[in-house]
Amino acid sequence: MTNNTETDLATPEALMRCFTDRLNAGDLDGLVGLYEPTAVFEPQPGIVVHGHAEIRQALEKLLATDPRITAETVEVLQAEDVALVINEWAMTGTAPDGSQVRQGGRSADVVRQQPDGRWLVVVDKP
Repeated sequence: MTNNTETDLATPEALMRCFTDRLNAGDLDGLVGLYEPTAVFEPQPGIVVHGHAEIRQALEKLLATDPRITAETVEVLQAEDVALVINEWAMTGTAPDGSQVRQGGRSADVVRQQPDGRWLVVVDKP
């Protein structure tokens, strides 16, 4: 069961930790719940998906690789209820053909604080 309380999403850094935890747990519903309904996500260079339905499809494909990710927030630049979060991350998984997948780098996420205090992703560019 997914928990979207203020406690686990109370800061941009907490949101990023929660994303990592839910990805490693294979929690598709929990991952989608970390995005605003009209958010955008770039699952692959040059491919941008919009809104929960498309983000769900992209994350479902990602979860099919049984990913394991480590991530560290290296910078947060916040202006009131909006923040730019820079993370360094590394991920491994298994492609449909059984080959090992390794990806990593720096991501840039724009997150926004909701009226209830939670932070959610608006723009996700891994």
